[in-house]
Amino acid sequence: MDDWTQTLGAGPLLLIAAGAIAVILVLVIRFKVHAFLTLIIVSLLTALVTGIPIDQIVSTSVDGFGTTLGSVALLVGLGAMLGKLVEHSGGAKVLADALIGLFGEKHAVFALGLASLIVGFPIFFDAGLMVMLPVIFAVARRMGRDNVLLFGIPAAAAFSVMHVFVPPHPGPVAATELYGANLGLVLIVGIVLAIPTWYVTGYLWGRFIGTRIKLPVPDLFGNVDDDQPTDPPKVGTVAAVMALPLLLIFLNTGLSALASLGTVDSDATWVQLLIMLGNSPVALLISVLVASVVLGTRRGENGSALEKVLDSSLGPVCSVILITGAGGMFGGVLRASGIGDALSGTLADVGLPVIVAAYLIAVILRLAQGSATVALVTAAGLMAPAVAGGDYSAWQIACITLATAAGSVFAGHVNDSGFWLVGRLMGMDVKTTLKTWTVQQALESVLAFGLVVLLFVVG
Repeated sequence: MDDWTQTLGAGPLLLIAAGAIAVILVLVIRFKVHAFLTLIIVSLLTALVTGIPIDQIVSTSVDGFGTTLGSVALLVGLGAMLGKLVEHSGGAKVLADALIGLFGEKHAVFALGLASLIVGFPIFFDAGLMVMLPVIFAVARRMGRDNVLLFGIPAAAAFSVMHVFVPPHPGPVAATELYGANLGLVLIVGIVLAIPTWYVTGYLWGRFIGTRIKLPVPDLFGNVDDDQPTDPPKVGTVAAVMALPLLLIFLNTGLSALASLGTVDSDATWVQLLIMLGNSPVALLISVLVASVVLGTRRGENGSALEKVLDSSLGPVCSVILITGAGGMFGGVLRASGIGDALSGTLADVGLPVIVAAYLIAVILRLAQGSATVALVTAAGLMAPAVAGGDYSAWQIACITLATAAGSVFAGHVNDSGFWLVGRLMGMDVKTTLKTWTVQQALESVLAFGLVVLLFVVG
């Protein structure tokens, strides 16, 4: 793609993007065409219409598909295995009962969301969601079978706000570097921003929409009511198994941060080894192996019986993985076509205040190509010269960084792989996902931007 330049202007590209999204929605919602096929067809047509060279259309599409699957397939597959072991052993029900006993039934939704916020500090969005899903589903079943959104949306929103606003997640860290912001300030302001944003747009919104849209708890890890063991593991054992990937990932992020500061030698073999062990796929693999022994072999689940338990976890998530990859394909085509760059470049020339322009550019990039991290990093790269040339304090630069982050999460829809991941894992169709998750992401973006502008002004 290095030898090809987009010649279409922002106007035609915007119309093409809007038309492609409309076609996806019509095919999936009105004509019930399978989302996987729809996303592939529209991706190829969009690449053709936007002028991507014909001999590069397939490779561009496959690259977008493969890049997304590279991060998603391992996490979802290994996460499903871990979840199946926790569910099959009775561990999810044990944790759910303990959680409700500790906080009470009235506060179960809040407790799950709070736990997800804590888990979401070191662990990425998709990996964290997969780790927490068995407990989320078990608590939801414990409280009644038709309320998955009541419990699922607040938890997913908790992972979202942590992933978008709080270092050491890659988006805010990269934006911090591009803007030359103080990482410590970004971390502090990000946490201050994330908590109220989650409470309003995750917890309160989840309670609101969860009581109005009734969906059954999916049998993603098997039906907990069918075959529960009479001797489930202890709460501490299950908690330790689920905490293992979090500790390994936290070790990765902590050592990476220390290495970047020069506190530890990043070239040292022991540092590289521990960072590798804490990489999300490796951390989940280790956790699955430990869970296979602790929740499987030591409890009498051996040989082919254990293999069948693990194998049964992959079938239900196969569709999730493929549709998420196809969503990545569509987003990749939109990025390669230059749609986001054309739109953001036009907006950058309007002359808005820097903090507003950074937010709106990130919003447009998010809507155009789907990925929050790409939107955040690209918008920060575009606006960095304006920030560097302005007379801004360290506090204000941190606020501009987080305003850009707020724009990058706006209204995730059909070109965002996270849209398909959340929707399919929670058993939602496209229309319901738009009404619940897309709205949540829009609310999260707008509220966070309002709060960070307030912090910018008073700072």
